Amino acid sequence: MSESQPKKTAIQVIERMMALLDALAENRDPVSLKELARGTGLHPSTAHRILNDMVIARFVDRTDPGHYRLGMRLLELGNLVKGRLNVREAALELMRNLHKVTGQTVNLSVRQGDEIVYIERAYNEFSGMQVVRAIGGRAPLHLTSVGKLFLSADDPKNVRSYATRTGLAGHTQNSITELARLDRELAMVRSHGYSRDNEELELGVRCMAAGIRDDTGKLIAGLSLSAPADRLQESWLKELTATAARISRALGYEEEGLVTSEGMAN
Repeated sequence: MSESQPKKTAIQVIERMMALLDALAENRDPVSLKELARGTGLHPSTAHRILNDMVIARFVDRTDPGHYRLGMRLLELGNLVKGRLNVREAALELMRNLHKVTGQTVNLSVRQGDEIVYIERAYNEFSGMQVVRAIGGRAPLHLTSVGKLFLSADDPKNVRSYATRTGLAGHTQNSITELARLDRELAMVRSHGYSRDNEELELGVRCMAAGIRDDTGKLIAGLSLSAPADRLQESWLKELTATAARISRALGYEEEGLVTSEGMAN
């Protein structure tokens, strides 16, 4: 027997295992051996032998005699993979690509309490930005584009509580300091699927942000693009939202559709 034959046989077994797993995944209820053999094109005896091995390894559960379903071992492995997915790792290279396209600062931020925290950045120290907040820096939710994303996902009661706790203190003459105005702003964020900071945190700096979601659809981070107020280009919004969507997909999120730049308001 040549050296290539054992390798070929092993690959064949793996391919047949994957075919059986795919067939089981297509059905919510347990599937009979006969149906699995027919669906995969395998001989029943071959399918039975492979299924027995997968039952021992807990990749497949045997329910009634001759019926099978996906096993708990797959859930355990899936949870391990999910736990090891890191939003920073998923985002970093894509953030760098976005920075190359725009030449402007790209920030990755998460929510902690009533603030956002900057956890990663792609920027050029000669970009002309008046302020570049360090990784680990914090800012109020209502004064930042990413913060508004998180507030827009909150229950209105929680937004009111936030306003009471913080007093909606402002940093510039453009800051939103009234609850009614904040509510209108958050309604626009929910409608458009992105948010803006119009020199509300720092004079001379404007930002736009799009959300990053995990495999459950939960908003877990925000990707923002910051630029001098007179340089921010609307054309970058499409690139920003597409990049945020790619990061979300890398974390297992399946979006219904991408936000486009058509009809986006300032």
